[in-house]
Amino acid sequence: MAHFATRLQELSARTRRLPFSRDQMMMLMIAINELFLGIDTYLAHSESGTIVPREWIAILFGFTAGTLLLFAGLIALRNRPLASLIATLTLVASIGVGLLGGYFHLMRAAQPFAPAGERLTLELLVWAPPILGPAAFAMVGVLGISAAWIEEPPDSGTLTIWRDWHLHLPYSKTRAYFFIVGMGMVAALVSSVLDHARTGFAYPSVWFATAVGIFGMVAAVTMGAIDHPSRIDYYTYVGAMVLLLIAGPIGTWRHVQADLTAANVFVLERFLRGAPFLAPLLYANMGLLGLIVLLGNDEAY
Repeated sequence: MAHFATRLQELSARTRRLPFSRDQMMMLMIAINELFLGIDTYLAHSESGTIVPREWIAILFGFTAGTLLLFAGLIALRNRPLASLIATLTLVASIGVGLLGGYFHLMRAAQPFAPAGERLTLELLVWAPPILGPAAFAMVGVLGISAAWIEEPPDSGTLTIWRDWHLHLPYSKTRAYFFIVGMGMVAALVSSVLDHARTGFAYPSVWFATAVGIFGMVAAVTMGAIDHPSRIDYYTYVGAMVLLLIAGPIGTWRHVQADLTAANVFVLERFLRGAPFLAPLLYANMGLLGLIVLLGNDEAY
C-alpha cells in the first residue's frame, strides 16, 4: 500500500537511513509502554494505601515484560526468530493480564446481589475502577505481536510466525496497524469519558480532549478501511496524530494543576487520589504510535 514511507525513504536517502525499522521502533515503544503500565498501575492501586496480592500481578508484569522485550530487541540483532518467539510469548501473556485485570475491575463495579437492573449501572461504571484501564495491557500485547512478526513480502498481509509457519491477513500489516491504533484510541477515549464524567464535563478542556480523541479514532480506523488513501487522507491522519501529541501534555498539565493545592504545593496524597497525571499521556502515546505506522515496512530476517 502506497503511503508516506516513500517520501520518508527518499528523505533518508538524501540524508541518512533511519536507525531502526518500523517494527523495531514499534517494539521499542511497546517495551516502554509495558514499563510505564507497571508504574501507572502501581500509582493507581496505591490509592487504597494497601496493594492486595492480585494487584501486584499487573505491576510486576509491566516491569518484567518491558525488560524481556528490551532483551528480545537485543537478541533480534543476531537471531530475529528467537527474539520474535520471546516477544510473542511475553505479549500473549500481556493480553492475558489485560483481560484478567478487566475482569477484576468489572467485578469491583458490579453488585451481584442487587436487584435485577441495578447490578451494573452507568453510575457504578463511572465511579468504579476504570473498566478499560487493564485493556491497555491487552492492546499493547496485540500491537506488539503485530510488530514481532515480519510481513514478507511487504504489504502482502502474510506474516512469518516461526520458520515455515505463516499467518495470512485479509489486509496488509500497515492497515492492521491503523486498525490497532484506532482500537487503542477507543480504549483511551472511553476511559477519558468515564473519568471526566465524574466532574460533569464542567471544563472546556475536557470537551477538547473528547473531540480530539474521537477525531484520532475515526482517522485511524478510516485509514485502515481505505485501500488506497489519497494525499488528503494522509494529511488528515497526520493532523489527527499531531493533535493527540499536543492534547496529551496539555491534559497532563491540567491534571497536575488540579492535583496541586491552592498555594501550588505538592502533596503526594492528592497526586495518588486526584486526577491521574499520567493518563492523558496515553493520547500522546497513541499519536506517536500512529505516526510510526507511516514508516516503511522493509525489515527481513
